[in-house]
This record gives sequence, structure tokens and C-alpha cells, in this order.
Amino acid sequence: MPTSIQHGRSANHTLRIVCPNGHLGFAPIKKGSFQIGCESEPDLICADSGSCDVGPVPLGSDTSSSPLQWQTDDLETMLIASRRLGVPMIVGSAGDTGTNSRVDLFVGIIQELARKHGLKKFRVGYFYSEVAKDVLRRLIDTGDTVAGLDARPPLDIATLEETDRIVAVAGVHPYIRLLDQGADVIVGGRSSDCALFAAPAIRRGFPEALAYLYGKLLECASFCAEPYGAKESVLGEITMDDVKVTAMLPEQRCTVASVSGHAMYERANPFYEHFLGGHIDMSRCCYEQYDERTVRVTGPRYVPASELRVKLEGSGKIGERYVGIVGVRDPYTIANIDLVTGWARRQVAERFGDSGYQLHFSVYGRDAILGASEPRRTTPAHELAVVVQGVGPTKAIAEEVAMIATRQMFYARLPQVKGTAGGVAFLLDEVMPASPAYRWTLNHTMRVDDPLQLFPTFITEAGV
Repeated sequence: MPTSIQHGRSANHTLRIVCPNGHLGFAPIKKGSFQIGCESEPDLICADSGSCDVGPVPLGSDTSSSPLQWQTDDLETMLIASRRLGVPMIVGSAGDTGTNSRVDLFVGIIQELARKHGLKKFRVGYFYSEVAKDVLRRLIDTGDTVAGLDARPPLDIATLEETDRIVAVAGVHPYIRLLDQGADVIVGGRSSDCALFAAPAIRRGFPEALAYLYGKLLECASFCAEPYGAKESVLGEITMDDVKVTAMLPEQRCTVASVSGHAMYERANPFYEHFLGGHIDMSRCCYEQYDERTVRVTGPRYVPASELRVKLEGSGKIGERYVGIVGVRDPYTIANIDLVTGWARRQVAERFGDSGYQLHFSVYGRDAILGASEPRRTTPAHELAVVVQGVGPTKAIAEEVAMIATRQMFYARLPQVKGTAGGVAFLLDEVMPASPAYRWTLNHTMRVDDPLQLFPTFITEAGV
């Protein structure tokens, strides 16, 4: 079977990218498979570093969910390899969210790593993605609709005022501009997952449909391979006719099932991948086993958008948060757990009333993951863990809300209970401070005349 994807630098009619991590910094790169990918002499090294999966807290608080040391280690691994091979390195959605501060953080890390290793001077390109609230306020005031996605209503001023930070989701355009300007390393603000892979392919003249499919298949690294093994590298190759993807870890392989399954991953419509400027239709894609560890894909269709609309993500703070954990083993208490949490909720209301705070109970072992959609909700496990979250305008109120709700589960008055020992157990007597609570406030789109309108680009240097 053919194995040409695995050896020797690609010819002019192909472009090869190694992706070492589906979310840079979230868990460390596995260096063994990455080294194998680098030995195949890729044309670029690219990794996404952002996701909505981490929830609204990092965006709203302008922080990272990933440890700084892990982010630094991953950037170091990629940078040393890219400079040794003399190929560009691209990182998208810097620091989990792609906010301006996260872009600056990554650019600073790159510069410090270049000094540390005495790297010869190179060009660092970067772009920002944050959108000021005043920009959207003016749009709303002039009657332009900031349209909601997933059944959300159009953005209004009240929702905008409840928002702390907003990022726009870039397409391929700032990456192409920075490559045109000679950037050796690119740090991107918030971006479509597939954009940083599609951009160099489109710039080289490959068909847009295949380029975006290329990005879709590579974005999560070894998630498109089997058996499951996170943070392993994959190598992709695009030609004018197809896309191929190969697992770099010897114990893994890309199969028709693993690659096609990943192509449909995390999508309301499993056949569409949307981005700034249009979408691809993958409903007629053909997946073939090219060799033992490689899959070849053909047949995507590029559908340009009728107008340019940029996706916006926004997060707003709800309040401070404390968390308590309660264990339940008593069968009667388990059978009446809703009465227990209801009792605890009423005790909080006696103290604070019915508003000005939030109280949440997540019952693990019954329905904490799926909620009312849990098909086995009426047959819970033999023991439960109840996670109590108290949210309030101040830390003191949040702590007290969580403390009352946690402790009062011990004192819940249930019918047929005659003992005084209580039906729950505490992992800790105290409640624990947690990150402030945020919520997604924007999942919208705004019209733009220029795909670079919200994404200013910059060039700086690193190295000695």
C-alpha cells in the first residue's frame, strides 16, 4: 500500500502539516509521536489552543484554564521543532480564549523561549480578536441586527451590559495576511478551529473545500485516530484532489470510522462546518483506507456565504461562588433526594429570600450529567454525591448560601425518619471557594464588510 505521506518533504503540489495537540496547553504534547511527525519533514506545525468546552469563566475573567507551565512547555516543543526544521509554526485561539491578553501572553512566551535557546532572529505575527462593547452598542443603536445563534434572540442593550468580554471568531484571513508578511511564527486570537490549518493551504492555491476539510480533520490531532489516545500527533497532506491524514503514534491508526466520525464531531448538523465566509458540505465525502494508518478523503463542497457574518462569543459575570460536597449512602435518603435538596433550598430562602443569589444542586450518580434527559433517573446508584454551588454578589454571601444548603441536607426532615443522625455525610465540613460564576451572554453573529475588520494584525521579532 502507498506510504508516500510519511517520508520526505512534500513536493510543490502538496502541503503537509503536523498537528501535535488538539488543545495546546490543556494537556502536554506527547513528544514521541511529535518527533515522528517532525521526522516526516512537514511544511508547517500547527495547533489550536482554544475551545468553548472550558466554559465561560476564562473568557469572562480573562484568564486561562490551562496551567502556564503546560502552555509554555507545548509552545517550547513546537517552537524548537519549527525553527530546527525551518518551517512556520501557527497557534490559534491563544490561551484557551484568544483574548488580547492571551495573545500577548503567548507572544511574550515565544520571545522568552527564543532568548532562552539563543534562537536566530525570526518574525512573529499575531492578531487580536476582542470586540469592544461600544462597537456593538453603536450597531444596535443604528438598527443593525446582531443575530442570535441556536435560537437566541438578537442582541439587546441589556444583555450587552451584562457582558464582561467579547471575542470575534476569525477565519483564515489574518493568518494568510501574516504569512504574506513573512511571519515565521503566528499567534492567533480567537479563531475558527479549522482556519489555522486551512489558511496556509488556501494561500498555496489548494481548493477551498479541501482546505477547510483539511482543517476540520486535523484540528483535534489524534482524536481522528484509533484506539483513543489524546494529545498524540497526526500528519495531514493536502493535494489538489484529496486530503490524507496519518496517525504518528505507532500504536494508533486513522481508519475510515475514526476519521469520518471525527468529521461529524461536535456539530448540530454533522455534515456542515461553518466559518467566516461560508461553510463546507461534507455529506458527499468519500473516505478510503489509503494505507494501514492513513485515510484519504475526497468530495467536500464549499458553499460561500451570501454576506460576511462574524461569530461573536461573550461572557458575563454572575457572581462569586462557593462549592460544597455531600455524600449519600442511605437508601431512603437516596429515594427522597429531591425532598432533601428542596428542604435545603427552603432554608436558604428563609435566610436570603428568593432572589439575589443562585443555588444549584448536581446529583452525581443520578442525573448530574444529563439532567431531565437521563433515561435511568428513577434508578439511581447505591450512593450519590451532591455538589452544591452557592453564587452571590459577594464572597461572603456565596459562602453562606453554599454552607446553609450543604449543612441543611444533613438536617432534612423526611417522612418516616425517626432517627437524629441524618442521612448524608460530608467530605469536608467547610465549603470551598471556587472561581466566580459566569454565563455565556453572546452566541451571535454580526455583519462585516471586510473579513479583517475585527482582526488587526501585527509583526514583531524574537530571537537574538
